[in-house]
Amino acid sequence: MNFRQIECFRAVMHTGSMTLAAEQLHTSQPNVSRAMALLQRETQMRLFERVGLRVVPTPEAHALLKEVDRVYVGLQSIRAAADRIRTLGVEGLRIAVTPALGISPVPRVLQVFRGLRPGVPVVVHTADSATICKWVSSRHCDLGLSAYVALPQEVDSQLVLSERAVCIVPRGHRLARRRKVVPADLAGECFISASPPDVARAAIDSVFVPEVRRLEIETSLATTMCAMVARGLGVSIVSPSVLSELGLAGVHAVAFEPAVHFECHVVRARQQPEQALVADFLEALRIVVRGTE
Repeated sequence: MNFRQIECFRAVMHTGSMTLAAEQLHTSQPNVSRAMALLQRETQMRLFERVGLRVVPTPEAHALLKEVDRVYVGLQSIRAAADRIRTLGVEGLRIAVTPALGISPVPRVLQVFRGLRPGVPVVVHTADSATICKWVSSRHCDLGLSAYVALPQEVDSQLVLSERAVCIVPRGHRLARRRKVVPADLAGECFISASPPDVARAAIDSVFVPEVRRLEIETSLATTMCAMVARGLGVSIVSPSVLSELGLAGVHAVAFEPAVHFECHVVRARQQPEQALVADFLEALRIVVRGTE
């Protein structure tokens, strides 16, 4: 007994005709007849009686149909579950990103991803890079986008984006007309800095030796840094893509030397098979990154 025989039997019982059953199953009437003959032989039961040109189910056939329908509904549920898992993943997609990467490029990546996977639930957690690596390593998140890799022995990582930082000053500032700014140009300026232990903070601080800035304001969010500069509270060094996404009218960006880079690393748990949803998210990320190059 095989599934095709059961499928033909159910179709015959519900349509009342081997011809109609064949049409429903997109096969020929002789194929259905052979399947019913094999099923009767294997079950050792007479399932149909021929009355004139009609095939009439026996009481045994009606009794068997009840069990077949129950199992068939179960198979349909399994098929529906498989379709749902293939489309939506086990629990949707869970990603962890830094606040800055959550401004750019994550919204654009999700926009592309939604085109590839419409309707898939996505949960975006924000945290510092060290916490992101812990969440990914423990499988709390499916993947992470971090500024650096905190647990290289526990996660796999790939650098996917590196942007050269810009110096931002308020509109009308004395440095706004410059083509580029160097550390000495910021002597005496109130500098709005990222809070330690931010990796970008360390990279920026390393180029200011000796220190010439006035470090009066610290914040953990790039958005806050940009908003403060727009209000004339000081100057800062930020990712150009974050500034672009915010679209603040009161801020002017100037090239900064020496080069300081803001990076985006994809972080995944080691020895974990890649989910289809993760693969599609990474493809969306590649599309966005290619568009910024």
